[in-house]
Amino acid sequence: MVRKTERIDDARRSFLVKLLATGAFALGASRTALAELFGKVVDKLPPGKSIHTLTGSVLINGNAATTGSIITASDKIDTGAGSNVIFVVGQDAFLMRESSSLQLGSEDGKVIKTLRIVTGKLLSVFGKSAHDITTATAVIGIRGTGMYIESQPELTYYCNCYGLAELQASGDPAQHETIKTTHHDTPRYILGADAGATRIRPAPFINHTDEELQLIEALVGRVPPFVLPGDAYATPRRTDY
Repeated sequence: MVRKTERIDDARRSFLVKLLATGAFALGASRTALAELFGKVVDKLPPGKSIHTLTGSVLINGNAATTGSIITASDKIDTGAGSNVIFVVGQDAFLMRESSSLQLGSEDGKVIKTLRIVTGKLLSVFGKSAHDITTATAVIGIRGTGMYIESQPELTYYCNCYGLAELQASGDPAQHETIKTTHHDTPRYILGADAGATRIRPAPFINHTDEELQLIEALVGRVPPFVLPGDAYATPRRTDY
């Protein structure tokens, strides 16, 4: 039987090793344990700050980013090999992994409305407003959702970690599915045009953790709807999805 830690990338494996080394699982991955792992207090980001942590090469609209850079609701973010960034825009928070490219879109310049994931891997949590997500093979509508997505030219992996989502295969509106989940219940692959009659298919749970979701929800002052044993979060749980 393949363990979950064997189905994840090197960066994720390193994170879990650190959790085990610090005893964070026994502590329920408290705010203190997460803060030690990521080097900063896991708390809501203050006004005027976008980036929680940044490693390696990260570009914002083609320019090199620093932890002091501001990310707006219509920016393009790219990460290089071995790089990642955790950031917040409004009520939305993101953990963007290496070799990824994300284009944000907004109608008012303040609130994210659209996300185009050109390539790569992204863990996100969102406020109450609706968002439209596109990849090479999928169109996804969400509201108040936690999600993990991996985008490749002919394949999208999508996990609706909690909340409501509308999935549609690109170029074929007849292939669609509505899913409402509470805890990674129904991951999906959305395949490209060469996949045959069924483009939306069941998928396993891979490459993201509840601890990461707790971290990025904390950055916008929220807590996920699930509970881990010994959880030390004192703020209210999410009820807005």
